[in-house]
Amino acid sequence: MIDFHAHLDLYPDPHGIVKEIAERGMYVLSVTTTPSAWRGTSALATPSSRIRTALGLHPQIAHERIGELPLFDLQLHETMYVGEIGLDGGLEFKQHWQTQLTVFDHILNACRVAGGRIMSIHSRRAASAVLDRLEAHPGAGTPILHWFSGSKRELRRAIVLGCWFSVGPAMLVSEKARALVRDMPRDRVLTETDGPFAQIGGQSAKPWDVGTAIAQLTELWGDMSEEDLNRQLHANLRLLVAAGRCAERGRGATDILR
Repeated sequence: MIDFHAHLDLYPDPHGIVKEIAERGMYVLSVTTTPSAWRGTSALATPSSRIRTALGLHPQIAHERIGELPLFDLQLHETMYVGEIGLDGGLEFKQHWQTQLTVFDHILNACRVAGGRIMSIHSRRAASAVLDRLEAHPGAGTPILHWFSGSKRELRRAIVLGCWFSVGPAMLVSEKARALVRDMPRDRVLTETDGPFAQIGGQSAKPWDVGTAIAQLTELWGDMSEEDLNRQLHANLRLLVAAGRCAERGRGATDILR
């Protein structure tokens, strides 16, 4: 199973979560919200594990952590995964919109200069603005739109721009989200949980709850068994990582597949 967007460091018992991930043989992208959290969060995963830690600066706290951009730049060469990054258009964050744009532009440019990165991107109420910035920074890497909630028109634009999508069980209870997922290219979809923030049955989602997303996708797409869907998702991950390997060849960053 694949959880391509989880906040492992924010669980009450991250070491217990990591232990079960290993026992289940899962592939997990552990995203961070600040550059200062990246080193410690990376230490949760052993070198032989299938967990990779993404270097992030979350848009909701960009105004508080913009001073960590030099640290972001310093650490970027150590990973080929970046996230959680992006923009948030929620009313409570509108007063910090310009700072969000400054931070996101800086990160995209840094990724471009570094040769491109695999990026897990937040776009809540900001899909068009995120796509504008991706269009303005060609070469930043491969964008994966986490929990995409834009319009059908924005989805079509994202597909043309080469975006991927990560979807999870909490997202797939919404009929709007289900309608969007029906139109996503199946070879550019990965599963996620967004745990521990996302809730399932009133409890924080765990990485292995992607099994619920697999069942939901099987029902939604209608013409694949769960086994076939699992094969599709793993083929997608191999394709994504292969692109990352090409970008990072000779730079020393590690991939998620072994």
